[in-house]
Amino acid sequence: MGHTDKTQQQPENQLWEQLGKVHAGMLGLEGSHAHMQPMGHMADKDGAPRMWFFTSRAGDLFRELGASSHAHFCLVGKDQDYHACLMGDLHENRDRSRIEEYWNDVAGAWFKGKDDPDIALLEFDLIDAAIWASTRNPIRFAWEIRTSQNTDKEPDVGARAHVDFTAPKGSTSREGPGKRT
Repeated sequence: MGHTDKTQQQPENQLWEQLGKVHAGMLGLEGSHAHMQPMGHMADKDGAPRMWFFTSRAGDLFRELGASSHAHFCLVGKDQDYHACLMGDLHENRDRSRIEEYWNDVAGAWFKGKDDPDIALLEFDLIDAAIWASTRNPIRFAWEIRTSQNTDKEPDVGARAHVDFTAPKGSTSREGPGKRT
């Protein structure tokens, strides 16, 4: 199945695959005056759809975090032909077993261990995601760009999909060709 075909037919599965391949994205709080920041994530597709992040209590993100804040996480695929924006509710999770479960060498590089008083584990409960995937075929891409220059037709270089994590399993919408602006 092609890259854009999978976006149209299995967008949620493709999203989880991409989250497993790309180990960081940009996380930010809605309504915050702070910029989005790069964050490593741990995806949890087997339970309720959520992601986890280790962060510093002294950092901007944690200081601006409310009891529950609306957030966005943006992901770009390794080949830059896949883009996703995930939206959900972000809050601190103080469950010690979760810190144990998600602790890894990368987190260990930033903190003095699992008991570091500066460490905070953030839980990101997903609401939905918008996905854009572009063709991997450079000939098709060039053809579509050239054709659009000679006609009023927009180039068809990809696909767009929406995943609603609050809907019953399998409820996704597909939006046809993806506009790349």
